[in-house]
Amino acid sequence: MKLLSIILSIVVSASIDSTTLKVGDQTAMHFEVTQDAGDHISFPVYGNQLIDGIEIVKHLPQDTTRLKDGRLTIRQDLILTCFQDSLFYIEPQRFISGEDTFTTSALSLNVVQPFIIDTTDVQIFDVKDIVKAPIWWWGIIRWILLGLGIIAVGIGAYFLVRYLKQRRKAETEQPVDPELLRPAHEVALEKLDKIREEKLYVKGLDKQYQTELTDVVREYLARRFDVSSQEMTSDEILAEMKPLLQEQKELYTLLDRMLRLADLVKFAKHRPTPDENEASLRSAYRIVQETIPAPPQDADADADDNDDTDEADE
Repeated sequence: MKLLSIILSIVVSASIDSTTLKVGDQTAMHFEVTQDAGDHISFPVYGNQLIDGIEIVKHLPQDTTRLKDGRLTIRQDLILTCFQDSLFYIEPQRFISGEDTFTTSALSLNVVQPFIIDTTDVQIFDVKDIVKAPIWWWGIIRWILLGLGIIAVGIGAYFLVRYLKQRRKAETEQPVDPELLRPAHEVALEKLDKIREEKLYVKGLDKQYQTELTDVVREYLARRFDVSSQEMTSDEILAEMKPLLQEQKELYTLLDRMLRLADLVKFAKHRPTPDENEASLRSAYRIVQETIPAPPQDADADADDNDDTDEADE
């Protein structure tokens, strides 16, 4: 099954060898991009999973073919497997070229169990006949075991209470990071200024530059929006931030583009140009500056304004 999405001169497609797969079997997913020779397309970046439940066994290298009209066809394959009996919906996959995003159509994969386990004829037999223990010493053993259990519970409770007290004491004595006492946007803007001054990408340190830049944005989002962005993948961050930036769709697009580019650089899938590095820095500044929370209104100032209004009315 092959589905296409055509925008301008770039054509992207995604297909899968089989829409039905047995549990544990493998199939191939194909990505294909047709473009002009001068275009640059960034493919989606994956880890060990395509989506939750579908694992990627192998990432095959990209293969480029030149067509008769001078255009290029770039192909990349993923080998997939699944161990869960279910029907999976694969969302449209995104390809990025400059400021444009190209998407394929959605795909589906039906994973089925190849056999049925029949438990109707299963019988359980004793290994040997049950031997009854003499009543007089079995009662003594039960009381001994009960006593040992009570002692064990008491010892465990003692060490648990002791551990919790020590942990609480350590938490109260732990010094507070001064940066956590300052507004999140102030800390983020200072770090961005430092990154702008160092210009690591000029020294060829593109990966370090992109890593430090996205770390600043992740820390800011964690404090500003209470999102555990430092422990999330780029896809998880974007999923959390989409409803939070619903009224600021342009900022969401900048965040998406910046995180995708950083992932490509970190996994050595792309060597960014100076313009791309600077664009990511500008995006980071805008994300911080345009999400600074409004300062709280002074209740006394509001009261004075109301008094002045009343006097003017009189």
